[in-house]
Amino acid sequence: MIELELPYPPSVNHYYRHVGPRVLISREGRRYREMVNALVRQKNIRPLPGGIALYAAFRPPDRRRRDLDNVGGKVLLDTLQAAGLFKDDCQIKRILLEMGEPVEGGRCLVRLEEMIFVSSPKPCILSGKAGENIP
Repeated sequence: MIELELPYPPSVNHYYRHVGPRVLISREGRRYREMVNALVRQKNIRPLPGGIALYAAFRPPDRRRRDLDNVGGKVLLDTLQAAGLFKDDCQIKRILLEMGEPVEGGRCLVRLEEMIFVSSPKPCILSGKAGENIP
């Protein structure tokens, strides 16, 4: 099991930027990735090899309205993968996201657990062309 307390992530609207036909990670997104990478390196965490259950509790920095899927979906998974906590986000087999009460500065509490399956799930292909990871 891996447990981390991370900074509050930028929303998907601020994490990515469209530049012509390309989609890039924004300056704010790169800064967030670097912070998470540094925290993971400090803890010397090895990537989880199999199916993973993800639990994340978000504590926003203020009371503004926020969509949980804008911070808890793509942004968090891409950042955790880039930090080396798992090889591919197709390993995530269960997700539980919660939005809690605001705290100063905001934060995100993350727990990743290797899943034990009663029956074998379809394999996650970790290489190949885009779109091939879909079972």
